[in-house]
Amino acid sequence: MEGKESTLKAGQRASVEMPSAFVILPLLNLSESIAKLGQPLTYRRTWRRIRRILYPVPIGPLLASIDQQQLEALRKEYGSLPPTAPALWRHYSKYLDLQERLPINVRRAQDLNLQRLPRQEILDIGCGGGFFLFVAQTLGHRGLGLDVAGIPVFDGLIGLLGVDRRNYRITAFEPLPDFGRKFDLITAFATAFHGGREDSWRWGPEEWDFFISDLEQHLEPGGRIFFELNAAYGGKYFTPEILEVFLRHNGALERGSVLFSRRLTLVSKGSCARA
Repeated sequence: MEGKESTLKAGQRASVEMPSAFVILPLLNLSESIAKLGQPLTYRRTWRRIRRILYPVPIGPLLASIDQQQLEALRKEYGSLPPTAPALWRHYSKYLDLQERLPINVRRAQDLNLQRLPRQEILDIGCGGGFFLFVAQTLGHRGLGLDVAGIPVFDGLIGLLGVDRRNYRITAFEPLPDFGRKFDLITAFATAFHGGREDSWRWGPEEWDFFISDLEQHLEPGGRIFFELNAAYGGKYFTPEILEVFLRHNGALERGSVLFSRRLTLVSKGSCARA
């Protein structure tokens, strides 16, 4: 830096090296956010946004690694299904928009810090088209997806993205099969196995307790379980009774997200927030 100021042209400012976190300031609406920064929930969300920027995962290389001819063939076959096709098949055709779906799953991977961790063994329950595991594999991890086969869009995407999937349906009070290995991270996004809004049944606290206890048997020491829940309980993510089950298993809650980890020492006792 010595002598650098003397070489500046007239009217040119000397640059000041700022901490890397400051690059996010223009992206934040500080006039609205500064009063909230002392709140734990706001702090966690802001820190995640900072971390995504400090440790980016570019979308371009992910898209470039996908066979575009095969993707286009899937779009032609399943992108505009006739009205006679099953309603769910038509609904799932939206997952063929990789420009929308990949960024969602990149953020999920970043929020779980996968871009910075050593190789992880990951089990993704209800893996759908395999987007999350595809991102995780690109970051150097090894994944296995669980889901039912027979949905053409998802079957095609699993093959396109090169994701390892086992055909399996989650059932209440039924232990998971032996996978031949344990996992550092077990995930479930947009969960439906516990009953959805359109279903007449829902899992209660007993089913959830059995399920989480069983998942814990498949974890490596220090492993994590992460759920991103659907609001299946009358527009809420869980009932007070299910919340108590989550907390007994050392769950940290933030709206519809629940993280279980033996490394956690603080538990956020969130409310049964509406979606």
